[in-house]
Amino acid sequence: MKNRIFHFAGSIAVLGVLTFGYLQYKGYLTDIKNSLKNKSSSGTALSNYGEDVKIAAMEFDLPYSYLMALIQLECGGKKPAGSRYEKHVFKRLKDVRDGNRDNYENVTPRHLEDASDAALKNLATSWGPFQLMGYKCILLDVKIKDIRGEESVYYGAKWIDLAYGERLRKNEFKDCFHIHNTGRPYPRNGKPTTHDPQYIPRGLSAIEEYNASE
Repeated sequence: MKNRIFHFAGSIAVLGVLTFGYLQYKGYLTDIKNSLKNKSSSGTALSNYGEDVKIAAMEFDLPYSYLMALIQLECGGKKPAGSRYEKHVFKRLKDVRDGNRDNYENVTPRHLEDASDAALKNLATSWGPFQLMGYKCILLDVKIKDIRGEESVYYGAKWIDLAYGERLRKNEFKDCFHIHNTGRPYPRNGKPTTHDPQYIPRGLSAIEEYNASE
């Protein structure tokens, strides 16, 4: 009986070591993959957005390297940047419009009283190189076409300045990446809630690359 317990405990220990090793190896491969992805998209981001970002960074006193890194994360530097519909955001905006919710961030029923479902879908879609949610145009007092058109870098930087510019000027990059992706600063428990667990490490790595190239 003791031998069986001993062998069972030994098997559990071996399994634990193998599991730990697998997770470490998987993380290692993920880091390599993301590093390669950063390098492959940095050239695209520079050629498509570099000059516009320099102008916006100077106007709003924001770190150029952060804005470029953010573009890499959000759209891979592609132009046009594409869009991404968020069904859960649509539901929350619909609840606001229909009087089932008091607000959603800075959006109130007053902003949506005449909005159709099609309009709400546009507001619940992310646009432009920074992938700003459509409803952010309400805070900016502009149209959705402004945050996804030729001036998308300018209005994206303007929203960033309003939302968390002070943190950026203090180089609080972990908080800033987390705010941009989730709406909240980096959690105190050290466990990010970004859609991609490597979102912030990739962003920080890209900042270093842009700083080194300046």
